[in-house]
Amino acid sequence: MSFELERHYKNIHANGLKLVKSGSYFIDKNIYNPEDLRRGITLLARPDKKVSSQIHTILQEIKGIEPLQYAYPPDDFHITIMSIISCYSGFHLDKINTQDYISVIRKSLSTIHNFRIHLKGISLNPSGILVNGYPEDDTLEILRNSLREHFKQTDLTQSLDKRYTIKTAHSTILRFQNRLQYPDELIEFIEKHRDTEFGTFHVKNIALVFNDWYQKTENTKLLKTFIL
Repeated sequence: MSFELERHYKNIHANGLKLVKSGSYFIDKNIYNPEDLRRGITLLARPDKKVSSQIHTILQEIKGIEPLQYAYPPDDFHITIMSIISCYSGFHLDKINTQDYISVIRKSLSTIHNFRIHLKGISLNPSGILVNGYPEDDTLEILRNSLREHFKQTDLTQSLDKRYTIKTAHSTILRFQNRLQYPDELIEFIEKHRDTEFGTFHVKNIALVFNDWYQKTENTKLLKTFIL
C-alpha cells in the first residue's frame, strides 16, 4: 500500500471531518436539477460485482443514518482513470471527433498491462464520502502519464489535470444534497470503517464514456471499451 496515498486520504478525511463538524461542508443542489447540462468525456474503471456488493452494504447502513443524502447506485460506482474533457455546460459529442480521442487513448495504452486496485476504508470529504483505493503497483500512474504525454502531442480539446492533478484511485459513493441530520452519528460510523476491507478487483478493461457530473447511468454513453 502506498504510504503517500494513505497520507493523502488521511488529509482528505481530516479536512472533511473539520468541515462536517463546523457545518461548513458543501451541499450539492444540482444532483436532480434537470437544468444541469454539464457533460464531458471520461476514462474510467468499474469495480467488480463482489467489491460493489461490499460497498453497497456499507452505503445502506449510511443511508440508515442519513436517508436524505445521495447514495450512488452500484451500477454507477467507478474510479476515474482520467477526465479527458471535464464536464461543462454546453458540451456535446458533436463538438469533437470521438475517433480521434479513441486513437490517442489506444496509443497511450499500447504498453499498459492489466492491474489490480485494493479498496480499503472510507473517508469524508467536503462534499460527501469516498472509498479509498490503492493500486497494487505503479501501472495506473504509468497509464496516466502516458495519456498526458500522448494528448500533449495533439491539438485535441482536452482538460487533463486542469482542475487538479489526479493521483488517487478513490470512488465517490455518497454526496451531500441536504443538511446532515445526524452528523455526529455519521462521523462515528465513518471512523469505525476507516479500515474496512472492500476487496481487490482486477482492472482488465477501461471504458471511455460521455457522462454527466455524477456519472449517472441514464446520462452515460459508452464510447469505447479498451482491453488491457
